[in-house]
Amino acid sequence: MNKIDIGTPFNTQAIINFEGIRNTKISDLPQFLKVEITQGFKISFKMDRKDIVYGLGENVRGINKRGGIYESFCSDDFTHTPDKKSLYAAHNFLVVDGDTNFGLFIDHPGLVTFDIGYTHKDELVISGDNPNFSLYFIPGDSSLSITKKFRTAIGLSFIPPKWAFGYQQSRWSYPDAESIENIGKEFRNNEIPCDTIYLDIDYMEDFKNFTVDNSKFPNFKEFVAKMKGMGIRLIPIIDAGCKIEKGYPIYEEGIEKGYYCVDKEGKPFVGAVWPGKVHFPDFLNENVGRWFGQKYDFLINQGIEGFWNDMNEPAIFYSEAGLKKAMDKVTSMAGQNLDIYSFFDLKSTMESISNNIDDYKSFYHNVNGKLINHYDLHNLYGYFMTKSAGESFINNHPDKRILLFSRASYVGMHRYGGIWTGDNKSWWEHLLLNIQMMPSVNMEGFLYSGADVGGFGSNSDSELVTRWTQFGIFTPLFRNHAALGTRKQEPFSFDIGTTNIIKNTIQLRYALIPYIYSEYMKAALNNDMYFKPLGFVYTSEQSKRIEDQLLVGDSIMVAPVYTPNSFGRNVWVPEDMLLWKVKTYKNRNFEVVKEGFKYIDLELDETPIFIRKNKMLVVGNHGNFVSEIDNSVITLIAYTDDEASYELYDDDGVTHKFRNGEFSKSVLKITANGDNNYSLSVKGEVIGVKTINYIVVNSLGAVYEGNYSIE
Repeated sequence: MNKIDIGTPFNTQAIINFEGIRNTKISDLPQFLKVEITQGFKISFKMDRKDIVYGLGENVRGINKRGGIYESFCSDDFTHTPDKKSLYAAHNFLVVDGDTNFGLFIDHPGLVTFDIGYTHKDELVISGDNPNFSLYFIPGDSSLSITKKFRTAIGLSFIPPKWAFGYQQSRWSYPDAESIENIGKEFRNNEIPCDTIYLDIDYMEDFKNFTVDNSKFPNFKEFVAKMKGMGIRLIPIIDAGCKIEKGYPIYEEGIEKGYYCVDKEGKPFVGAVWPGKVHFPDFLNENVGRWFGQKYDFLINQGIEGFWNDMNEPAIFYSEAGLKKAMDKVTSMAGQNLDIYSFFDLKSTMESISNNIDDYKSFYHNVNGKLINHYDLHNLYGYFMTKSAGESFINNHPDKRILLFSRASYVGMHRYGGIWTGDNKSWWEHLLLNIQMMPSVNMEGFLYSGADVGGFGSNSDSELVTRWTQFGIFTPLFRNHAALGTRKQEPFSFDIGTTNIIKNTIQLRYALIPYIYSEYMKAALNNDMYFKPLGFVYTSEQSKRIEDQLLVGDSIMVAPVYTPNSFGRNVWVPEDMLLWKVKTYKNRNFEVVKEGFKYIDLELDETPIFIRKNKMLVVGNHGNFVSEIDNSVITLIAYTDDEASYELYDDDGVTHKFRNGEFSKSVLKITANGDNNYSLSVKGEVIGVKTINYIVVNSLGAVYEGNYSIE
């Protein structure tokens, strides 16, 4: 990997492992890359017709980014239509896959534009107006090998507690303790597994960070313990903006110590979000990060074990200056006969009042005693907010994993927390976007990720929630989340038939946790990907063009249904595979599917899982919550004629002892003995397992079942 520092780059702390990275000059780059430095920068590459461009993490369009123009500038916009250029994250790593394979990481915390065949169909052009950045050029034989080099350089992905792989329920907003307890009881009464319920902004006192509204949540500590007694952890939201209010300790301390971002006059910058006018903590100041990170202990000391950081692009409803400018314009136009142009001008004035670029250019950070305009560091804000919390957890609670994920992010934040893909809509198109985003965010280091299942905005319906849940069971972060004012979409909010289908699907997720957790941890520890595009493993041209199927871990492929009123879908099968149509995880309905395009019939209650040749899937059991699961008996499902093997990883799921080598790895191997007879061998410790049942299906569809006892 080659590193080229251009100008005076800001240290984003994205890259932390410099072993194998060589400092070079622009002149040392291959001739096919052209780099121009003027008042800004421009990097260009002539693409071949068949070149595929992977990466850019959380952004719109498909897995292959060709044909689009994208911006890295964390943006609060939940209407993710294909014409949008940026979402909530800034992920500047991409891979060109073709006759020439290479990766590029543009380590620059301000606005970067990626024109990937948009202006000219065969040109990739990366540009920015600030010529101070680090360029990393990563050669390699394949997209996967290049990605693994990059992942090694950026460090270990966030490791959540094992319970965070359970089902999670959220809604803006469950208004009080009684409503949340009732939601928990509905899950238990319907025998639907659930591990967490979220506390959105209404749990706070007047939307103030690190407060609890005692009228809505009396005896909060006891309530947290009561819910945990049901097997349900509560996960509160933390926002970036802190309310301006005398007597509010966070406000008073921040003012006293000079911990807020300032305007050009050196006064604390004033914006507005949920509580109205707020100041924004200057997270890029190390002292501020330590101060804010310590505040999470207010909730941890009351039994809270996880958080979601929100509104940290930062989102700004309005600034004082922006609001005044807009209101002056409205006043000046009052009473006029507005034609089409003046009306649109007035309308755009009000629409542009939120998250306005002029506001982002009007405040500053104190970085080591130097004031730097926020606009130039914009993409680091959510990252450093989450970093402040993550470092506090490590320092104050070193023996415990605490769940943490964020809306805004930049490469490097993946070491401290996961992400969800932002405030999406209840659209079928956003289910497809969820599928396509997952491998892209994995490339940037974000393994603990997922979308709002069912969609956050708009009104969902039973079919969409069902199909989205059937994909969501494979995402590490598996959370159903909806907005205030939308139709309820908890699993039991629909007809009894839908409730039962979703219940069976969530139970399948819990049964798959031994496999999902194993594959997640191996991907993290080996700088690999949990989700992969087919083209990262299969080299055929057709496999590289598939945009709606994914490899999940080493053993399986998923091909979700993502269109309404569908009872099946076309699937590209890159090699002979074993199809398991799952109604309930205890059913055994297998079919050998030969290589090629196939139409697969899928009823609404069927989740398709394709098991790869000579691989195996580990299936446990479900429980009401993760720690209740009894996996003393597990089942292996293998597709092979000769031999299939699997490396099963496990650890305590609670502490960081795995970092010191305290985990188990066992090699499970199924071997053919002739006459459709197979045996299982186990090498290494299998934690908590006493019996392993195994099912082997060969290429002719013949089934063999056996079992193995562990003394």
